[in-house]
Amino acid sequence: MALSQRLQLRQGQSLVMTPQLQQAIKLLQLSNLELASYVEGELERNPLLERDEVRDAEVAEPDRSGDEEAGEEAPALSLDNRRSDREALNELDSSRDNLFPDEARADAGDRSVKPPQTDSGWAGLEARKSGGQDSRDAFSIEATLSKDVSLRDHLSEQLNIAIEDPAGRMIGRHLIDMLDEAGYLAEDVALIAERLGTSEQMVHDTLKILQGLEPVGVFARNLAECLGLQLRERDRLDPAMQALLDNIELLAMHDFRALRKVCGVDAEDIEEMVAEILSLNPKPGLAFGSVVVHPVVPDVFVRAGADGSWNVELNSDTLPRVLVNNQYHAVVRKAATRDEDKTYISECFANASWLVKSLEQRARTILKVAREIVRQQDGFLAHGVQHLVPLKLKTVADAISMHESTVSRVTANKYIATPRGTYELKYFFTSAIGSSDGGEAHSAESVRHRIRELIDNEEPKAILSDDKIVELLRGEGIDIARRTVAKYREALNIRSSVQRRRQKNARL
Repeated sequence: MALSQRLQLRQGQSLVMTPQLQQAIKLLQLSNLELASYVEGELERNPLLERDEVRDAEVAEPDRSGDEEAGEEAPALSLDNRRSDREALNELDSSRDNLFPDEARADAGDRSVKPPQTDSGWAGLEARKSGGQDSRDAFSIEATLSKDVSLRDHLSEQLNIAIEDPAGRMIGRHLIDMLDEAGYLAEDVALIAERLGTSEQMVHDTLKILQGLEPVGVFARNLAECLGLQLRERDRLDPAMQALLDNIELLAMHDFRALRKVCGVDAEDIEEMVAEILSLNPKPGLAFGSVVVHPVVPDVFVRAGADGSWNVELNSDTLPRVLVNNQYHAVVRKAATRDEDKTYISECFANASWLVKSLEQRARTILKVAREIVRQQDGFLAHGVQHLVPLKLKTVADAISMHESTVSRVTANKYIATPRGTYELKYFFTSAIGSSDGGEAHSAESVRHRIRELIDNEEPKAILSDDKIVELLRGEGIDIARRTVAKYREALNIRSSVQRRRQKNARL
């Protein structure tokens, strides 16, 4: 077979991932906190972007013609644009319209524009350079709040008093840095000694001193040692109590008969010993400088309407308010003389306009997906988790003419506040469990809820085994295997029937 070169024309289709398209996809899957951080970075990099600091400004009303025909209320988006027309958007890469093909171009139509209400152009720039402030930058009493003392700082202060030897202090500081937030030392002493180039005995001696610091129980390497340090401080670590700590797994299993045997005490003594154990702190380090856990901020609100329907709306507080400063753009564009300056200004203007468009499209897409989820899971909102129906990403995607991957990105790290609590959007996508009577399938989440109900209501003398739970569920029309019940029970952190029987029948 002869080898030769030749020219051949081929026609094909492919999706070109432009930087703007990649940015829009990235924005879609960000949480509200990640989105706020991303927008802050863009505000720092792009001089033509500006934060809308007038939080109470009236939001421009979008074109509702398309939504009114569908019987829906268009979302009130808290995204403004200072441009009087959409000419700049037409200058961008046309591939942006292919990101969400289900959204009509009419949704991006002209909107009423609110006049600029913040300083812009050279005047605003000079004001910012001169350090001008307004009432929003006034002194706040919150700025004077003191910082919580961290566990590391608390132990470091005691270390300087407890150990005078410089080498011992160095080892002590390293051990302090190795503690987790609960105050436990997770790494092996031999590895620490090898890393520091010292003997294991010296590390052990230093560790013994540090275990006497406050709070009592820190620097323990396991739960039993942590509790033992606290009992020793109370002078309650006798041989019987030490035997209990050495077999603490029996306490977790509520096997008090075996505990009485290994400790060599009677039922009354075991009762007192267990009460003493329960009064201790298993995580002493959490009392110092713990990380503040921020509550989940929902992206979407669902409220019951007067007519029995559900009103779905975006949480405007989570939507970044950014503007394109056209006045400043006009000034700097006229002042630019070099080609590289003109190119830079054009790129900044295009990126700023694209970001505003992407944020608006992101908000609309989230609202559209949330509305369909609420429509699909109406039974859950009205009657509870037992009425949660099986739902797949493809089902929602087909209903709103979106791609399944788009729905997946929308539901990632997004939360919805309902009358029954705040849930991640992915919570409503559950697998299906067949019906034993040939009826509709059951949601896996509703089945897990039913298993928990059965176990919570069981009698101490009639503990339900996994086989019995299967029998009861099949009597309710749920076709489920025993291994599935065991898997769901373990996922719910529920002990086996043997351990539950010991726990409920224990007589201390």
